[in-house]
Amino acid sequence: MADLRCEIAGVKAPNPFWLASAPPTDKEYNVVRAFKAGWGGVVWKTLGEDPPVVNTSSRYGALHYRGYRMMGFNNIELISDRPLEVNLQEIKRVKRDWPDRALLVSLMVPCTEDSWKRILKRVEETEADGVELNFGCPHGMSERGMGSAVGQVPEYIEMVVRWCKAATRMPVFVKLTPNVTNILAPARAAKAGGADAVSLINTINSVMGVDLDTMAPLPSVHGKGAHGGYCGPAVKPIALCMVGEIARDPECRGLPISGIGGIETWRDAAEFIAMGAGSVQVCTAAMHYGFKIVEDMITGLSNWMDSKGYRTLDDFRGAAVPNYVDWGQLDMNYVVKARIDQDKCIRCGLCHIACEDTSHQSIRKIKENGKRRYEVIEEECVGCNLCAHVCPVEGCITMVEVETGLPYVTWAEDPRNPQRLAKAAE
Repeated sequence: MADLRCEIAGVKAPNPFWLASAPPTDKEYNVVRAFKAGWGGVVWKTLGEDPPVVNTSSRYGALHYRGYRMMGFNNIELISDRPLEVNLQEIKRVKRDWPDRALLVSLMVPCTEDSWKRILKRVEETEADGVELNFGCPHGMSERGMGSAVGQVPEYIEMVVRWCKAATRMPVFVKLTPNVTNILAPARAAKAGGADAVSLINTINSVMGVDLDTMAPLPSVHGKGAHGGYCGPAVKPIALCMVGEIARDPECRGLPISGIGGIETWRDAAEFIAMGAGSVQVCTAAMHYGFKIVEDMITGLSNWMDSKGYRTLDDFRGAAVPNYVDWGQLDMNYVVKARIDQDKCIRCGLCHIACEDTSHQSIRKIKENGKRRYEVIEEECVGCNLCAHVCPVEGCITMVEVETGLPYVTWAEDPRNPQRLAKAAE
């Protein structure tokens, strides 16, 4: 049987499935229910200094896409609105009662050294496993000089991390904002400050829509709307990219990563781990389906690992990182062509329409015994695979490798590269 135990930055858990800092981890009641369901760890909803913040209603917006509920999710909720001391007492009880589970505490306070020292001292008394510095929240708190207002300035990240590392014995995770042009700058700053790990991604700046009757952005609060944080399945590709960027960066080598963003199934989790994550954090999926989804995640990941012969998470953690390269390192001589399985084809014509109107006119439409038929024009097909993506029948259109006999050639080495041609002409 696969061993799902994980350890990241010295924090141990029976499995890599953790709940992210969010409404599902706002109180003892929720966290205990989560642990009973099987979650390996939680990051307690972000705590700040008293007096607590005041939240609005409504707080959530959702993107429903072609029958899929909550494909994207948005919130304008702030950090915990419960008294700090109440939260700390509950954290202490939970850690006492569930010593084998990972319990981190998310923190956000004004950007002064004394503020961080004060709250870290109080969190240490709970015997939590570590803290996660929330440098990612893009709304509400950022306007007060916290959250992503810190996370977007590498110098601030390094400064605050140094304060925290000097003030606590606990492992320090740094939660990074995706609302930057390059995730490496904040990640490198976190490492330079002594961070034990990074968590990413936090939510993305977003407006979920506009009510065309009231002309208010959604979610709306008494006829007004504000930008919020975007999450859910739709953000997974962005999160995977940023996790991979850090995992392959030489300057971040050895920096543990807790992956977050659109994780809903065991397969999502496996992809994040393959891209270098030591644990994964889930929020929207739990809010959508409840805590028991972790049962399927645990079973699915375990069964898949058994089928692949992976005994531990480390057996495949980071396995995809060497294959994550810049565009210029791809093989320019690799060729694939589309193939249409005529037995599976339902003659809808979507492949032809998409290719004819927006691609390379490489699928012909013909009439055969009074019926439509679609065939690939091989000499025109560039292997873009648009047709395979628009086809509504699974496995009907596949991309098949064409043997060229040519060596692996990068763009820098390719004779068709204009810069190479110019250099040769000199």
